[in-house]
Amino acid sequence: MSKTTGDKSKPPPSSSVSRATLLSPFLLLAFIFSIAVFYFIDFSWYVSRVQDHEHSDTNQKISALEKTRERLPFAVGEGNNGCDLFSGRWVRDYDRPLYEEWECPYLEPQTTCLEHGRPEKDYQYWRWQPDGCSVPSTTLTLYKIHVRFNCFNATLMLEGLRGKRMMFVGDSLNRGQFTSLICLLQRIIPQHAKSIQTSGSLTVFTAKEYNATIEFYWAPFLLESNADNPFKHRVRDRIIRNGSVDKHGEHWKGADILVFNSYIWWISGLRILLQGSFEDEVKEIVDITREDGYHIAMKSLVKWINTNVDPQRSRVFFISMSPTHQRSYKWGGDENGNCYNETTMIEDPSFFGAKKSLMRPSRHLERAFVLQAF
Repeated sequence: MSKTTGDKSKPPPSSSVSRATLLSPFLLLAFIFSIAVFYFIDFSWYVSRVQDHEHSDTNQKISALEKTRERLPFAVGEGNNGCDLFSGRWVRDYDRPLYEEWECPYLEPQTTCLEHGRPEKDYQYWRWQPDGCSVPSTTLTLYKIHVRFNCFNATLMLEGLRGKRMMFVGDSLNRGQFTSLICLLQRIIPQHAKSIQTSGSLTVFTAKEYNATIEFYWAPFLLESNADNPFKHRVRDRIIRNGSVDKHGEHWKGADILVFNSYIWWISGLRILLQGSFEDEVKEIVDITREDGYHIAMKSLVKWINTNVDPQRSRVFFISMSPTHQRSYKWGGDENGNCYNETTMIEDPSFFGAKKSLMRPSRHLERAFVLQAF
């Protein structure tokens, strides 16, 4: 009897656990929360499907408009507007170089340092680092090892240039930029689908499958000068012809991207041809300061751009100054030295390395670009 009475007064263990589970406030709240989350996710999925269905026609129309709209080359305003790419420093980067000398058949002899006996390769491992931001790069993690890849994508750039004409205009500085760019791009183009031709001052690299050209036009003063021969231009008495930008400009018309540069040729003595041509026996030539000559060139270039370039379909860039490297005392080196055997970057951030007086005339370009919305 006592055993029977005890069994009736004390429930079985399993019943006690079940009752405790049902009465536990924490588990009850967890159950309610899980149900709410489940139905919220399900409801959100349903709403998103309805919204996608309702807006599908609108999205298709927008996509069609974007496809039919003419794409501007290197359109302004799509990048990080707060990044000043021009204030920075050179840093070591051993993921470089992006191409080797032997890989590019378009390098000229004066730029093949290793082929001509340079004993070290440290000059190839530098990268520009802006002060306030970073040039985009890609990092891939493989087995806990972080590998950074340079962001340059030849295929992406060629797609951006599809059906376009890009032209560099100026002196050997821009010729170097032109050559380096085609060296970066040509590696992914089959031999039969690329070509390069030179005719006078114009060199044209063609990516046939992209219907794109990258070109270089030799015009060290931008104006007509007695240094316009792309192969024989070492003249001591440099002369420019006033009002003559149109002679070269005829070759620039129709380019979708124009990259101008002009600086180093203005440093030496200069004269200007006011009347007649270089071939005339009788002509009027007078001395001119570098600042006045540069002002004339910039003013002529701005006028040509405003007349011949459509800002709705083209882009214009201007590279103004390149540091001189003839006198090493200017960067703290030997009083009688030059750039020979210099293998590291100048670390002094205050070193300018160019004639600041020529910056004032170049502001004509800056104002013109703002007004024309380049």
